[in-house]
Amino acid sequence: MREATDLHANLCQAIAEPTRISILYALNEKPCHVNELVDQLKTPQTTISRHLKILREQSIVETQREGSFVFYSLGYQRIIQALDIMKSIKLDIVRKEHDLIHK
Repeated sequence: MREATDLHANLCQAIAEPTRISILYALNEKPCHVNELVDQLKTPQTTISRHLKILREQSIVETQREGSFVFYSLGYQRIIQALDIMKSIKLDIVRKEHDLIHK
């Protein structure tokens, strides 16, 4: 049981970073190579590459070589559903806190 919990925590840590979340949403639109992500996210290439490495290590993204380019894509479409659920929960929390403050 502990091993499964550790694996779950590792997956959550891999997506618990704003740049990695942005990368995942960008890859949800279409597979991209590093330079496309750099342009789209206005983030240095070394930063994008470092985050992609973490996502690859957790099998969240996959790679495919086309000529001299390596294209990245989502390993599992469900990761976007999970991110959307977490975003929805956070919005609910913010609304609830707002309602409590304004009562």
